[in-house]
Amino acid sequence: MRHNKKFNHLGRTNTHRKAMLSNMATSLIIHKRIKTTVAKAKALRIYVEPLITKSKTDSTHSRRTVFAYLRSKEAVTELFRDISVKVADRPGGYTRIIKLSNRLGDNAEMCLIELVDFNEHMLNAKETTKKSRRSRRGSGKTADAPVVKAKVEETPVVKAEEPVVDTVSDDETKA
Repeated sequence: MRHNKKFNHLGRTNTHRKAMLSNMATSLIIHKRIKTTVAKAKALRIYVEPLITKSKTDSTHSRRTVFAYLRSKEAVTELFRDISVKVADRPGGYTRIIKLSNRLGDNAEMCLIELVDFNEHMLNAKETTKKSRRSRRGSGKTADAPVVKAKVEETPVVKAEEPVVDTVSDDETKA
């Protein structure tokens, strides 16, 4: 019976699963996003989010604890130097799983798992979109307000010069 055995074993032995999750967590920390299956991404989220929480306190003990899981000096320094600074005010939920289409070979569900604060496209979109409150009563503008139009300046069109083509005479080719 499987009482109180809640995490996904992913069809692997204990040591293989730990090594695979360690390698995937290292890749996620270094590259900020990786493409994998949904089951592995959900297992990786459970594995890596406590490590990111641990990296918020930069002490020797927390660095050694994280190194015991990741076994990569580059990943540990990246985690404590760059990632922990960006997620310092976030109370959790450091990763995002975006589902993709199924893999062609075995029809496995694929996804992108990424660190939330490092997706520049979504951060830029969030800054540019501004929600405006709309009222049923009207737009709030008065009819007497003058409308100001911007003056458009015309730039003169500059024509490109004709390209100079050197012609070679028959006398020069024979010599």
